Amino acid sequence: MKYGVGTNSQKTFHWFDRARSIALSLLCIGFICLAGVAVDVTPARAADYVKETLFGEDFSGKDLTDSNFTLATIRSSDFSRTNLSGVRLFRTKFKEVTLEGADLRYATLDSAVFLESNLNDALLEGAFAYNAQFRNTSVEGADFTDVFLREDTQAQLCEIASGTNSQTGRDTRDTLMCDYL
Repeated sequence: MKYGVGTNSQKTFHWFDRARSIALSLLCIGFICLAGVAVDVTPARAADYVKETLFGEDFSGKDLTDSNFTLATIRSSDFSRTNLSGVRLFRTKFKEVTLEGADLRYATLDSAVFLESNLNDALLEGAFAYNAQFRNTSVEGADFTDVFLREDTQAQLCEIASGTNSQTGRDTRDTLMCDYL
């Protein structure tokens, strides 16, 4: 088939027809992208709070998936019902922080310090929390399934563990494997 030349039985293509077709396709893609921005269908973006000091912040109900709070100091803040799955909280210091019902699945909590905080009903499944400290922190109903903890920290948590996680239906003492210590 030759472009620009043809008979009635052959479809005639012209370079102009191809250019118009490409331009229309790009225009449609542009409208689709604009429509997506107008209704805000983009997922939450990861936030970077490395070495930040946060006081009195309200993150309740937010989606902070894959954010980074490494070496942050967080005081008197609310993270209740916040999606923190996959978040990096390495050596983060929490004091008087509410994480009630927070989703911390697969988060990195290594060397994090929780002081006088609330992890009630939190979901910590698969989190890496070796060397994490939980001082005067409430864990009623928290789910620690497959959380990597030091044995002494596990024993300390078992002393105060109680309740059942409302999302998974798992008993906190069972997820900490308290009967096997």
